[in-house]
Amino acid sequence: MRKGGTAHRVYSVVVFVILASLDNVAIGLVPPLYGSIGDTFGVGEGHIALATTIMFLISAVAAIGFAYAGDRTDRKPVLILGTAIWVAGTAWSGLSHGYASFLLAQVVASFGLGAVASVSFAVVSDLISPKRRGLVMSFWGLSQGVGTLAGTLLGGLLGHNNWRQPFLVAATAGVVATVAYLFTYNVPRGESQPELAGVEYDERIHAGDLPVILGRRTNIWLIFQGFTAQIALGSLVWLPILFRSRAEDQGYSAGTAVLVGSVFATLFQLGGALSILGGLVGDRLQRRTPRGRALVAAVGVLAAVPFYLVLFFVPMTIDVPDGAGTGTVIRAVLADVFTEPTVGFCLITAVFALMLTSANSPNWFALIADVNPPEHRGTVYSLGNLVNGFGRAGGNAMVAVAFRGLAGAFPPPLNYALGLAGFQLFWVPTGVMFWLASRTVAKDMADTHSALLVAASESEHRPDGDVGGDAAIGVEGLARE
Repeated sequence: MRKGGTAHRVYSVVVFVILASLDNVAIGLVPPLYGSIGDTFGVGEGHIALATTIMFLISAVAAIGFAYAGDRTDRKPVLILGTAIWVAGTAWSGLSHGYASFLLAQVVASFGLGAVASVSFAVVSDLISPKRRGLVMSFWGLSQGVGTLAGTLLGGLLGHNNWRQPFLVAATAGVVATVAYLFTYNVPRGESQPELAGVEYDERIHAGDLPVILGRRTNIWLIFQGFTAQIALGSLVWLPILFRSRAEDQGYSAGTAVLVGSVFATLFQLGGALSILGGLVGDRLQRRTPRGRALVAAVGVLAAVPFYLVLFFVPMTIDVPDGAGTGTVIRAVLADVFTEPTVGFCLITAVFALMLTSANSPNWFALIADVNPPEHRGTVYSLGNLVNGFGRAGGNAMVAVAFRGLAGAFPPPLNYALGLAGFQLFWVPTGVMFWLASRTVAKDMADTHSALLVAASESEHRPDGDVGGDAAIGVEGLARE
């Protein structure tokens, strides 16, 4: 592959997408194995769940340091170091023979995981031209969700007899991905920016740049929208409980109800895969106006709220053989989609709801790249990711309290439906913040564009006859690039 050629760049994007998914595989391994790991170490499931909580928190905080290091120095060694750390921590987790050792191993793994998403985001943004950012970022974001699901499946399928095996498999996959990463294109900072075409851009973030970053008003909205968005998303981890409760309310045994709840929840989250459409629409509208991506995200999350309310309150008639085996129940659930109108209607409603809310993810990624110079993108992403982490943890904790409070007046499954419906209202401030971002994005893009043109004009290797040397190009033209 020619260095920097089309094939090499495609290979590099694929490797980054795989890396982004693998770090989420590592995060998703533990929850299905709480009981098995706890039994081995003689502790309760809550002690093992603590490892997951710590992993989310430490990885979010560590991401800021790694992102700053990546924006400040050569990003490739930073990403290799981070990957090596989480691989070592994951392998150590699978080899641990005591709870303290396992917890420390998870801390090590989570520290390394903080590097992968933030640094690889900055690299991918430099690989992709502005006009295709939404589409490519939708694949990159989707890979993280797929990675979490794959981790859950890997933990359940490989770990049901030996919980250590999934950790060792994930660590091995991490080693293979790291080797593949060694052959990726070492992307020059700012390579995809039209203003910097032909320019050797070597700007780095500095300790005093935080006021500059926060001075871009769009960054404020992009960072803080994640808090309310993730409260709503965090509550959706209770979807299996809602559907399990509905099955129990219809007379199914506990074991069958748990299985029904898990299958329905998985089916109903398929709409998240349609985030690709949100990225495509954002790219298309962005060519018309700099407000395009932000408006797509705002409309998407606001329009999803009514669909969620319908999903939680429309009754479902479940028809599966009670007490049957796993495969039989799964086949019956899939058949219900086509034979039971209420189930089919709920599935369509869920797909639309998740499709609309998932439009925010690729456009959020792309907006960060649009309004920030290359040397700031990883740090801005990590700040947003930190706020996202607190929002998701808060949503998960608060909804449990809400369910308990509602149970006194509303028996299950109504208490779950009311609680989940209430938490979807957090999409409203999220949509408002994206709308506010749409009002400031043109100015922030123009300011960043001007700064990059100045950097290009001062470079010793100025382009000859391309956009980088044309100070007359405006933000509207940049949005179409």
